[in-house]
Amino acid sequence: MNSICVFCGANFNGDPLLSDAINQLAEIMTNQNIALVYGGGKVGVMGLLADAILSKGGKAEGVLPKFLMEKEIAHTGLTKLHVVETMHERKQLMSDLCDGFVTLPGGLGTMEEFFEVLTWLQLGLHHKPVGILNVNGYYDLLLKQLDVMVEQRFLKPVNRELVLSATDPIELVDMMNNFKVKTDEIWFRDRNLI
Repeated sequence: MNSICVFCGANFNGDPLLSDAINQLAEIMTNQNIALVYGGGKVGVMGLLADAILSKGGKAEGVLPKFLMEKEIAHTGLTKLHVVETMHERKQLMSDLCDGFVTLPGGLGTMEEFFEVLTWLQLGLHHKPVGILNVNGYYDLLLKQLDVMVEQRFLKPVNRELVLSATDPIELVDMMNNFKVKTDEIWFRDRNLI
């Protein structure tokens, strides 16, 4: 992978385990010459990750809608900052610029971004790995909910397997580097669309 898009919060809860995970992820990415693509903010987990990448000599590329730029939350020290009009343009450009996705702790926006690219993968709109870095159990209940969806037959097991998750950044990046889509066209075949 040449670049990873990281979805994460514009807030930071002060968790030292999260801080460590951010620094470990930045270290792995810069050591493997993997550029960061993210939402372009200077605050919260977003800002901490971008600063960590940049401090280690890595590349950080942000994508920020103009209305957030005007609220002065843009990170001004990035390798490159793209300013777009809408949130939809932001997500599409971040997807276009990366080779895979990692989700760190965050709020509603982070969840929305994660589920959108996961749905795109299920639909075959991209074939990039989608991972969750489950720091300090933050995503335990989300991962359990995905299992409930399978148990209740609203999610096929093969699509549940699309979600890569690990508590260790090295393990997650390794999983992403070795990711192969097993479900190409399954969603469409199951519905007799092809």
